[in-house]
Amino acid sequence: HKAKVEAMTLDLASLQSVQHFAEAFKSKNVPLHILICNAAVFGVPWCLTEDELESTFQVNHLGHFYLVQLLEDILRQSSPARVVVVSSESHRFTDIKDSSGKLDFSLLSPSKMEYWAMLAYNRSKLCNILFSNELNRRLSPHGVTSNSVHPGNMIYSSIHRNWWVYTLLFTLARPFTKSM
Repeated sequence: HKAKVEAMTLDLASLQSVQHFAEAFKSKNVPLHILICNAAVFGVPWCLTEDELESTFQVNHLGHFYLVQLLEDILRQSSPARVVVVSSESHRFTDIKDSSGKLDFSLLSPSKMEYWAMLAYNRSKLCNILFSNELNRRLSPHGVTSNSVHPGNMIYSSIHRNWWVYTLLFTLARPFTKSM
């Protein structure tokens, strides 16, 4: 009941916006005990951000990654602190390695000809999990934990709104998934 809430603008499709947000937050000189990285896009057509990166990868993963890096010092100073990275069960249906088992960076921000919206989403969510695990490994000795979570299908959202086929699939699958 004593919580003070303040809204701040952040556009994950712009690394400059992420940087401005971090600078504005730091200027407030307040602790940061929990950071939830939850924003995402799904099933969007291929397009590049102003940073020349594929939008699903930047919004779902890279923007959060950059934000956490910029706020890492505040998280450490605020110990105990926690970062929660919202991922997805769909991370299981992709890989980010080439046929020889090496990380294939071209899969993360694919060209228009190599783009498939579902795979872009899945790859971004796999990156979320890998990032959260490494973040926890590096920062937990400093009192900052990181966890990645699959939100389940408890709350309806319109994340699938970009193509009617996704809406149909979500509607058909919903009765067979966990819910509140």
